[in-house]
Amino acid sequence: MDLTAFTNTIETELRALEIPQNPSGLYDPIRYFLQIGGKRVRPILTLLAAQLFGDPKKAMNQAIAIELFHNFTLIHDDIMDNAPLRRGMDTVHEKWNLNTAILSGDVLLIEAYKKIIEGSGPELEAILKLFNTTAIEVCEGQQMDMDFETRIDVSAAEYIEMIRLKTSVLLGCALEIGALVGGASKADADHLYQFGVHVGVAFQIKDDILDLYADPEKFGKQVGGDVIANKKTILHLTAVTNSSREQLNVLKNLSEEKDAQLKIERTKTLYDHLKVREMCEEMLHDHMGKAMFHLEEVQVDDHFKKPLRDLAIYLVNRDK
Repeated sequence: MDLTAFTNTIETELRALEIPQNPSGLYDPIRYFLQIGGKRVRPILTLLAAQLFGDPKKAMNQAIAIELFHNFTLIHDDIMDNAPLRRGMDTVHEKWNLNTAILSGDVLLIEAYKKIIEGSGPELEAILKLFNTTAIEVCEGQQMDMDFETRIDVSAAEYIEMIRLKTSVLLGCALEIGALVGGASKADADHLYQFGVHVGVAFQIKDDILDLYADPEKFGKQVGGDVIANKKTILHLTAVTNSSREQLNVLKNLSEEKDAQLKIERTKTLYDHLKVREMCEEMLHDHMGKAMFHLEEVQVDDHFKKPLRDLAIYLVNRDK
């Protein structure tokens, strides 16, 4: 799978954005954040969806809009998480200050709407409705994620719904918008949306699994970070659901363990005993199966779908 051409085009378009020079305190953070990189998965999905039905360049403005919106959410997420780094670089609120980060993020959101509108035709009303719904759902997912930090009764089903809203709906939105701009039927656009949502859920489940089970040489960050931080990942919630009272006590005691390495090792031992990884991988494969069903239902020749299929498989089979 080689999507280099798409990635390069997106990077070129981002660099070509007409970002004003003044006030520099507002616009310099935007230039900085856009150039620190990323996989650009969401705009690539928009272009791949448009390509199913014609010229992917028709959806370039909308692809850039999706990426601008995504970066807006990242800047604000970093504020809420008090994160010092993003992709190995200082976050905007750390490099500048909190108020600057809020304002710069807000401008990115407005710029996303400007790009959504540019070049849109009769499908604009449908695109704006979808984009607005998605933006609200992403905020709902973020709120759920923050609420979970202080709750002790979070269920695995609630967690899946949270990641659907926080992460997955934007992938679905990227695909459906690309399809609509490309001239897809409503049925095909709907199937591509569902494909993206299920791939997004599978992607996050994989992310949770990798945090504990990845090869440290490939992972690029500390394995077991979620365990150390007592995060309510799908692994943790699956363990809680399937634990005996005694095992629940072990989990509770481990949450208070100060020795990080011991905490990781003992948690992993308990998860292995409960077959937590296997259960989570079954959930992942279930969502991938649903994703592939929806992709198969899209009424275009199968070989045109290969880049989307390959990208989805890559995202959930990655080892880092």
